Amino acid sequence: MSLLIIGATGTLGRQIVREALYDGYEVRCLVRNVRKARFLREWGAELIYGDLSIPETLPEAFKGITAVIDASTGRSTDSFNSRDIDWDGKIALLKAAKIANVKRFIFFSIINANKYTYIPLMKLKSNFEFILQDSGVPYTIFQLSGFFQGLIGQYALPILEQLPIYVTKEAIPISYMDTEDVARFCLKSLELQSTTNKIFALGNPNAVLSSSIIEICERLSGQKALISRLPILGVMIGRKITNFFQWSWNIADRLAFIEIFSSGSQNFGVEYKNLEEIFGFTKNDLLTVENYFQQYFEQILNKLKDLNYSQERTTKRRDLTF
Repeated sequence: MSLLIIGATGTLGRQIVREALYDGYEVRCLVRNVRKARFLREWGAELIYGDLSIPETLPEAFKGITAVIDASTGRSTDSFNSRDIDWDGKIALLKAAKIANVKRFIFFSIINANKYTYIPLMKLKSNFEFILQDSGVPYTIFQLSGFFQGLIGQYALPILEQLPIYVTKEAIPISYMDTEDVARFCLKSLELQSTTNKIFALGNPNAVLSSSIIEICERLSGQKALISRLPILGVMIGRKITNFFQWSWNIADRLAFIEIFSSGSQNFGVEYKNLEEIFGFTKNDLLTVENYFQQYFEQILNKLKDLNYSQERTTKRRDLTF
């Protein structure tokens, strides 16, 4: 089976590429910048230029492709707004997939996206789910809450650098998941006919609160977090202001997620029993947030120790020469 992976250089996409190559799939990656994606070629993937905002660049990438895995999405740091990738780009991609008669289209959405359509990114994700379901292209949709990897910049780094962590009131636990585990579910779905034309809420069975994540990071790093509490009213005002300008929609989306997770009006956990029965992965097969941060802090602290040791040796040598 040959796979076309979109968003292959991203946090999730690169894990899908790595796992797919390990499983023996032929992997082609659609990339806008071949130079920056060179590491994917070194892993064994084929690179082909393509840009979701330029539909005419897409057909060539679909030649000989069995399934498409779309892991692309707009980011708050992008110079364009989320509609460019998460709507116009998706529609162009789906049209090309339909013409190419692909056997599966895997799409990553957001849990509860249809309940928050006043948020641009949620609306685009939800609307594309409906378009994909009505397209006639065989699909599998995974609805996600967030990744462990995104928690590093939000919690771990500020604690290590003694910078404030901005939080609002506690409300709901969230089923964050390691991207490697998401990739395993994604590729397993290609082997299971029962996952065709199905939607799955996907996440770690152990949903966590932000306070629990902070406690884990404090314990593993040996440092105390500097907590700065944001008033939810301020977040709401900021979201409405940034949502007014098209160029700042991405920022508005991120503020909206803070607002949503603080409201407690929806559940962002998952019912894992159903996932285990279909995909065969038990809870013990998945990385926990505790183990993820343990691995991270062990690596970082070891690097810091090595750096301090090298600096001490350099200082001693300098002192001896004088």
